[in-house]
Amino acid sequence: MSTPHSPDGETLLTVTRRRQAADGVLDLTLARPDGGPLPEWRPGAHVEVLLGNGLVRHYSLCGDPADRSGWRIAVLRTSASRGGSAHVHDELHVGVPVGVRGPRENFTFRAMERCLFVAGGIGITPLLPMVAAAEAAGVEWRLLYGGRSLASMAFLDELAVYGDAVRTVPQDQFGLPDLAGYLGAPDEKTLVYCCGPEPMLTAVEDLSRTWPAGTLRTERFQAAQLPSDTVDSAFDIVLSGSDVTLRVPADRSILDVVRDARIPVPSSCTEGICGTCETEVLEGEPDHRDSVLSVEERESGETMMICVSRSRSPHLVLDL
Repeated sequence: MSTPHSPDGETLLTVTRRRQAADGVLDLTLARPDGGPLPEWRPGAHVEVLLGNGLVRHYSLCGDPADRSGWRIAVLRTSASRGGSAHVHDELHVGVPVGVRGPRENFTFRAMERCLFVAGGIGITPLLPMVAAAEAAGVEWRLLYGGRSLASMAFLDELAVYGDAVRTVPQDQFGLPDLAGYLGAPDEKTLVYCCGPEPMLTAVEDLSRTWPAGTLRTERFQAAQLPSDTVDSAFDIVLSGSDVTLRVPADRSILDVVRDARIPVPSSCTEGICGTCETEVLEGEPDHRDSVLSVEERESGETMMICVSRSRSPHLVLDL
């Protein structure tokens, strides 16, 4: 039996379960109305949830990848919500239909001899199935999980089964977690997975600069801040499929210019965090400004996120 799709590739699902996972955190399960299996996914994957009125939000899958009967997400209601989290909390009740695209895998888990997980607040969501995968694979692992308070930290009951491998650090009791002490010395046999608020991600990135390349993997829920001295310049792009050359002004994105030329390109977040608009670069040097590609992927220059990234060279040739 096929999965029901709308013309734009959206999968039509229904909310089948809803519970409060912590203060301000809603735990939802989405499933096919006909009960059929959903596509496979791996720990770290996320889906795009279409909330109506043009709102599209990206949420990590935090359930069991082996359970294809439903997709589980958890959504934090934020005071600075632009409408997404408020809509989820106020409108997505059991039985309500919702459009979903994906899953997308930009933050995939790879078992290593040793894994260190660092979660801040709702950043626990993509790490929850990673921890389960590490445990199942017999990998040595630890999790540092920080939050404003115990009441605000979701899934503590599920994490309790791992005992001392999980360290919870509620800020109202213990202050900020000791990231330097937790990470320790650089180790080429250790992978670090981190997801949380921007200050935590920045701190972990700074502490990991001396670690071997590829040992830190992060996921952001919002775009990283660009340096204050960042300058945008105009450049040309060549679309290899039509040999058309387009000028990208300093105040516009590649995605904007390509769409103006009526070239269909998939995109979603327009902030460089979802990976939907990843495009192959055939010639030229991208100026990467996304929060998806790893250091190694950026250095290779093989792809770029055209919603935010620009060019260091006078022109780029793109596989469009």
